[in-house]
Amino acid sequence: MSHDHDDRPGLNAAQAEAALNPPPGRVGGDLVTETLQGLGAATVFGVSGRPAPGLSGALRRSALAYVELGAENNAAFAADAYGRITGEVAVLLLTAGPGALAALPALQEAAAASAPVLAVCAQVPAAGLGGRRHGHPRELRDQQASFREVVKSVHPVRTASQIPSAIAAAWESALTAPHGPVWVEIPEDVLRAETVLPPVSALDATPRELYPRPELTLVAADLLARAARPAIIAGGGVVRADATGKLRALAERIAAPVATTYGGKGAFPWEHPLSLRSWPGDPRVTELLEAADVLLVVGSGLGALSSGGHTFAPRGRVVQIEADAGKLESNHPALGIHSDAREALDALLDAVEAREDATAADRVRTTLEAAPDPAAAAQGLSPAAADQGPGPDARVLAAVRAALPDTAPSFWDLTPLTTRAWSAFDARRPNTMHSAQGAGGPGYALPSATGAAFADPTTPVLAVTGEDDAPHTAAELTTARRYGLPVTWLIVDGDGDGDRGDGGDGDHEDRDGGPDALRPDLVALAESLGVPALRSTPASLATDLTTALRAPGPSVIVLRAR
Repeated sequence: MSHDHDDRPGLNAAQAEAALNPPPGRVGGDLVTETLQGLGAATVFGVSGRPAPGLSGALRRSALAYVELGAENNAAFAADAYGRITGEVAVLLLTAGPGALAALPALQEAAAASAPVLAVCAQVPAAGLGGRRHGHPRELRDQQASFREVVKSVHPVRTASQIPSAIAAAWESALTAPHGPVWVEIPEDVLRAETVLPPVSALDATPRELYPRPELTLVAADLLARAARPAIIAGGGVVRADATGKLRALAERIAAPVATTYGGKGAFPWEHPLSLRSWPGDPRVTELLEAADVLLVVGSGLGALSSGGHTFAPRGRVVQIEADAGKLESNHPALGIHSDAREALDALLDAVEAREDATAADRVRTTLEAAPDPAAAAQGLSPAAADQGPGPDARVLAAVRAALPDTAPSFWDLTPLTTRAWSAFDARRPNTMHSAQGAGGPGYALPSATGAAFADPTTPVLAVTGEDDAPHTAAELTTARRYGLPVTWLIVDGDGDGDRGDGGDGDHEDRDGGPDALRPDLVALAESLGVPALRSTPASLATDLTTALRAPGPSVIVLRAR
């Protein structure tokens, strides 16, 4: 069989010479770094002083920037944020056994958020694999099994020649919709052993496109064009696919109100006439969505957090666009379209006819005016209580919004303030508000903000944490200081709910009845690490936060809720 042309990558003269005469002193770890550089990586994350065996020297010989954090889980959170902000693969280096297991919660978070993280993990020497137990340090019976149900794909390596292909396949998997964390596992002796294999070059790991089936697009377009009361729910898949412009164009073409899930914040303009804003939270908004005769769900599986604990009950026809086949029709019968959100919305825009409805914006306005304030609903306040004025955390959110630049990303630990922000905080830009919605454990915000700062060191980053959770990751302030990162850490006393406020005199006890003195002085702790810190109040927060976000390097603000 003959070919008119050959698209396979070739070698230039210098690469051909290196292939025939490999430079001496290289080990398996060099094949890892060469492959990563060939795929386009520039930054990798790991633990301070402890990259995987065989990789220390390889990293020094490479052009890769190795970012060192204090613990494996924090390094994984940082990689997750780097992947979310850049949309590129974020590389995480891990040691075998306990080091790998420590990163598991953060990888679960990356999986829930579809963040493209490539974890390259060491494994015990090859002789200890396959069920043979030689008592090697960090030996696990089946290390892959601990991650297989969390990550998107697993790519084991057993010889040096397999390294480039395994990493390239993992890279492609991470970037193919739905994005997600992937796992490459390499025995320590393979990483350490000298190799005569030529330097890695001519890699191709182009992600596969996920297009909608045309007959399903045609049916969906017909349903939306003929609907009397269409509505749209936009999830995080719209943001990850960079499809916010296409979403807006479709909503305007068919005059459909749009609500976003918490993961989809920023997918649709907050003040747009068709915007129902963040949902769930308001019963009237829920009723409007449930009453739609055609409901288009884009980039969301309508899981528990995005459906009021699975209480959402649409009464009309549902059309669901989702890149993760496992989420299609998993919670509601629908016309399921397995596709990346951008490709599916683009196809719908080509197929759907314009629908006129001069009342759509009026119905949205009436619904928002009739619904309880989303901030009050998130706090569990009745409309009567909400009428008494905003509580302390409402003032906090207003201050954060006033101080935070529109393009600055923020990362939120799970606190009552975060719960309120999910409904009431205007993200203003897509991909700028992130919270731990998958694993849900403490200690997400600060290391994630650190990773985001590496993605763009010119833009300030905000981390928001409750006072009780702050000690979990306070050590990462040293990372932010060491690298001079523009990370501002807002630590909210009482988690921002105002239930432990004392008017600022400090004479109160914690929720377990212990004296307040048992808590660390977080301002003093930050200052002892060389990080500027101050105490603030809701009244001064906007000014204090604005100053901190504009200053170079890291800073800490400890906020009394009242």
